[in-house]
Amino acid sequence: MNSLHALIFDVDGTLAETERDGHRPAFNAAFAECGLAWTWDEAAYGELLRITGGKERIRHYAAQVAPARMQEADFAEFVQSLHHTKTRHYLQRVAHGQLPLRPGVVQLIHDARQAGLRLAIATTTSPDNVDALLRATLGNNASSWFEVIGAGDIVAAKKPAPDIYQWVLDRLALPASACLAIEDSEMGLKAALTAGLRCLVTVSEYTQSHDFSGALRVVDDLSQVTLADLAAATISTTANTATGSTSTATDTAK
Repeated sequence: MNSLHALIFDVDGTLAETERDGHRPAFNAAFAECGLAWTWDEAAYGELLRITGGKERIRHYAAQVAPARMQEADFAEFVQSLHHTKTRHYLQRVAHGQLPLRPGVVQLIHDARQAGLRLAIATTTSPDNVDALLRATLGNNASSWFEVIGAGDIVAAKKPAPDIYQWVLDRLALPASACLAIEDSEMGLKAALTAGLRCLVTVSEYTQSHDFSGALRVVDDLSQVTLADLAAATISTTANTATGSTSTATDTAK
């Protein structure tokens, strides 16, 4: 199967710039509400994004600044509660319209639906976060546009592990060759490639210095590509793979 049948989107950084002005201040609000003297500024949060998953990020940070806390019997419950509080603050920001979609996202989704392509999501963020963002930016029924939504803890190993993409592909009942992943980060790209997917990268605020080797194409945002471009590129890449070529079409991200 050589033609493009489905688009699989990452969420944070890909659909919207959610990290710096969405998740980061939500974490800080949760820390303050829970009486923690923790603050993640923009630079520190950029480093923490190397750890995928919000609860995983909390555990990683606690190991650095409060290792004794990790040994307490209720540490797992503490992390879960803290992350739940953070999610509440994040959802409030989304509901207030503070996190718009990135350029080109609406048009690409519209064109894909018009062309009869199947849509899916593969992300480490929670299902509630995904649903809230889609509702706030695309409308109340937007979640139903995505046939499969793989999110949060639905798989144990998060990106750069390929598990979330494999989970989505299984439920789409499509081979990786029939799909295109759309990501913004090096870890997301690695996850997609390891799952056998071709991957378009749309560079986000925190990923400009990432290594995107192996990407089908790298763009500043999705307004720089059309569905026809992507369909042609995936067919071309499939043909190149069949003849032993591994070349990709890559733009320099600004």
